Amino acid sequence: MKVDGRHFRSIWLEPDGWSVGAIDQRLLPHDFVIASIANVEAAAEAIRTMLVRGAPLIGVTAAYGVALAMRADSSDTNLDRACAMLMATRPTAINLKWALDEMRQLLRPLPASKRSEAAYARAGEIAEQDVAINREIGRHGLALIEAIGATKKPSEPVNILTHCNAGWLATVDWGTATAPIYQAHDRGIAVHVWVDETRPRNQGASLTAWELGHHGVPHTVIADNTGGHLMQHGMVDLAMTGTDRVTANGDVCNKIGTYLKALAAHDNGLPFYVALPSPTIDFSIDDGVRQIPIEQRGAEEVETMTGRTADGRTETVRVVPDGSPVANYAFDVTPARLVTGLITERGLLRAERGALAAAFPDRVVAAAE
Repeated sequence: MKVDGRHFRSIWLEPDGWSVGAIDQRLLPHDFVIASIANVEAAAEAIRTMLVRGAPLIGVTAAYGVALAMRADSSDTNLDRACAMLMATRPTAINLKWALDEMRQLLRPLPASKRSEAAYARAGEIAEQDVAINREIGRHGLALIEAIGATKKPSEPVNILTHCNAGWLATVDWGTATAPIYQAHDRGIAVHVWVDETRPRNQGASLTAWELGHHGVPHTVIADNTGGHLMQHGMVDLAMTGTDRVTANGDVCNKIGTYLKALAAHDNGLPFYVALPSPTIDFSIDDGVRQIPIEQRGAEEVETMTGRTADGRTETVRVVPDGSPVANYAFDVTPARLVTGLITERGLLRAERGALAAAFPDRVVAAAE
């Protein structure tokens, strides 16, 4: 996608052929900085500190992390060490485990002398696969936006509410929930996006609004609790989010607050869609509420807010009283019954076991092995 008219991806292999470049998302929207990832420890730190974030991008970063590890030391011991280090960084997004399993299964049978080259090739393939998948998600989701647009007056946009950042910054390119929006916009369909700020890390206000603005997509940032009001007053046509993990029966785990948006959409008779690449499906579990580990992050994310002052300085200030305990649950689970449909690279699916298994039988087999 575009930043000031120039095409960027969120992560890439540098011209030296071995180090990895990535946009440092911790500094957006005020500073656009490219970070260099030169070893597996740096890859793990990038994931842990959310220099990179979003389930698909976490998976790609982990794959490159394994490649960097194999460049330094291609032994079995170092392969196991690298995978364990990367796996420990974020517990909720299933793409991390998927990517590491892919790398481990490829590299384990190979002689040490061939592992580095094979690891870089596979990491690159995973990155390109993510781009292709998201392009297809966009194509299938575009049909939903076109159908709503056909019922509107020419001057009326399709109003889409989203939550957190499921844009190209959360993937390699295109994004998941934003891919249909970008494709609709690029085709000349009038769209407008209500962007939840998404406390406590403000990925909506800081990331989604930033990337939509740079691509020229009309949007409005709103406080997290505004969505229900907009739905009640006919100002939302559909809600569309991404996800960090979808269970075999269609439960959706996404950024905290997603469940509340789904409840509001259900109460107002509005469609609630979730866009996801197939590596985000976890066929090994059935009950999202009870089986998905919910990451609890540091209290400082809730206690403080960071922004730019009037004189151009970036400052972090405390907004919670000293001594007040803080809980920071990073994700919640939306039951399948509240999900209108899942937008995947293989089409629009019902949020249920049969539909998911029929569309992705290869993933079902892999989960059973």
